[in-house]
Amino acid sequence: MTTLYEVHGSVALITLSNPPVNGLGHATRLSITDNLQKANDDDAVKSIVITGAGKAFSGGADIKEFGSPKALQEPNLLSVIVAIEKSPKPVVAAIHSVCMGGGLELALGCHYRIAAPGCSVALPEVKLGLLPGAGGTQRLPRALGVEPALNMIVSGEPVKSEMLAQIPGQKLFDKLSSSPDTLAEEAFAFAQAIAETRPLPLVRDLPCKHRNGDAYFQFARNMVKGMAKNFPAPLKCVDAVEAATRQKFEDGMRIERELFTNLMFTPESRALRHVFMAERAASKIPDVPADTAQRAINSIAVIGAGTMGGGIAMNFLNAGIPVKMLEMKQDALDRGIATMRKNYESQVKKGKLKQDKYEERMGLLSTTLSYDDLKDADMVIEAVFEEMGVKEKVFTELDRVMKPGAILASNTSTLDLNQIASFTKRPEDVVGLHFFSPANIMKLLEVVRGDKTAKDVMATVMAVAKKIRKTAVVSGVCDGFIGNRMIEQYGRQGGFLLDEGCTPAQVDKAIEKFGFAMGPFRMGDLAGNDIGWAIRKRRYQEKPDMKYSKTADLLCEKGRFGQKTGAGWYDYVAGKRDAIPNQEVVSMIEAHRNSLGITPRKISDDEIVQRLVYSLVNEAAHILEEGIASKASDIDMVYLMGYGFPLYRGGPMLYADQVGLFNVVQAMNRFAKNPLDDASFWQPAPLLARLAAEGKTFN
Repeated sequence: MTTLYEVHGSVALITLSNPPVNGLGHATRLSITDNLQKANDDDAVKSIVITGAGKAFSGGADIKEFGSPKALQEPNLLSVIVAIEKSPKPVVAAIHSVCMGGGLELALGCHYRIAAPGCSVALPEVKLGLLPGAGGTQRLPRALGVEPALNMIVSGEPVKSEMLAQIPGQKLFDKLSSSPDTLAEEAFAFAQAIAETRPLPLVRDLPCKHRNGDAYFQFARNMVKGMAKNFPAPLKCVDAVEAATRQKFEDGMRIERELFTNLMFTPESRALRHVFMAERAASKIPDVPADTAQRAINSIAVIGAGTMGGGIAMNFLNAGIPVKMLEMKQDALDRGIATMRKNYESQVKKGKLKQDKYEERMGLLSTTLSYDDLKDADMVIEAVFEEMGVKEKVFTELDRVMKPGAILASNTSTLDLNQIASFTKRPEDVVGLHFFSPANIMKLLEVVRGDKTAKDVMATVMAVAKKIRKTAVVSGVCDGFIGNRMIEQYGRQGGFLLDEGCTPAQVDKAIEKFGFAMGPFRMGDLAGNDIGWAIRKRRYQEKPDMKYSKTADLLCEKGRFGQKTGAGWYDYVAGKRDAIPNQEVVSMIEAHRNSLGITPRKISDDEIVQRLVYSLVNEAAHILEEGIASKASDIDMVYLMGYGFPLYRGGPMLYADQVGLFNVVQAMNRFAKNPLDDASFWQPAPLLARLAAEGKTFN
């Protein structure tokens, strides 16, 4: 059963019991209405309490039913709320821990609400590109007041129950319990006390006005437009709440429903719902059962105190896990620790971190110049120079000193993890943990699974990733793994566009208008153009037939490595990140173009965007077919969390699905006819060609 039914004296208790957060799936909704009828049919019952089992009152919709017919099957949530409102016996919601989305809408339909302190209360639908669809935009402004309700609905952020209880004139909570432990006892007492009260109060009957409505809602729209220009849902939330203040309740409900339904079919909502599901799916590895035993990780060692090593260490210190950092020289250690302190002090200065927390975190850090001092760590992560000879020396030493069962992780971004594992006598303990820079900020973590990596190692590192608040995506072993393998094709297209007539600024502007955080040339300057140069030099030896524009090499030969040298594709002023176009760079590109006998042509923004994005899609299709990624949504998560792909487009694979794979293939066939491009690359990957021919999608 998804609800439990008990009678305590004259009070019937209906307990939602659908782990983990008592989602309001069809079975739960049906069970609520059945038990509500049972309570009303029992003459001994005078009042009814609804609560939730475990660690939630209710988190709202059951995500397992997202997009399925069951989500709409009667009784839907609207019907359940109407049944509660029409109950001839008073219904009290006893709210605790988590009360969100449909769970809050359910509580607002009850006649009374008693809340435990510390309960997180929210209407987070806007984060899925939606608005509350079961009366939340109509009832919450009546119960809480128009302004605080609209703030909650537009932001989707949770607010603690004790904060809401302090809002003057609020009718959201009739009572706040003394503590979470006494909620049940106090709810029963409250239910008995109001058992004979009539008429039964309904939130829908409360007044809902704003004394400066016109000015307030115009102000709200202006604020929302500036903050959420690519998302339609926040503005529609304003419309729905305004309707609550200007319409009769039933008319407001009808407007809410129309807005909700229209939003459900927007590409932005589809993208956000896809991301919501994809993030949860990324943590599931097909052949690693959820109950796989994990290794204990109570201490970490980090090799290298550079920018990456320091950032990696900070993740673990933030999570309360002790870190021992190793370097070869004391001055390198000192520089690394100074940078970490500077990062923490910046957070303290901005009010994002308290001084005592900063000191507590740095207190968990110890340092050493000797590998022997790492022997007791449960996991070690190397963040040394990206060169196989250097990795070999490190892993040979780690194999010598680390205790049996310790996890040996490499932060390599491109190198062969199987070869790295072969430097040890325990390849089953070796895994790739590719952090993205800056490692203490970026959410993405590529977990690279070697051919011999043990399943319990995979289960352990995925759990550790969650503990340090990373979105972990599993990749198989190939050059560049998922993200960097794809970005190489994206970068190649950027170079060809320069050869054919674009400037760096034109390419960047077009893809940034599409929604990327930054274009390929600004990104190269940020990462360091010398990194790409090193990869190309390797490619020239390993894949001599692979075609590249030579403009990036010419740039590096001038020493223009990017922001770190103050000059790359753009110029930079010390202390600022503004990219300033440089005429010498443009002239260099034009001279190279002339040397190849190329007449520049005018290239549209649409062509720039399609060539850059579809290059990602085609390479990703190869990655999927090879089993490097297990699902298309994992690739979307890599690009959303690590490469600045626009969230409202849902990632490259979902974007291709929404454009239509047939249309993607048609565009690629056009690009293949361009003699200055790489025709062989634009042959659609077999998986892409097959899905397009069958009218199917990646996701």
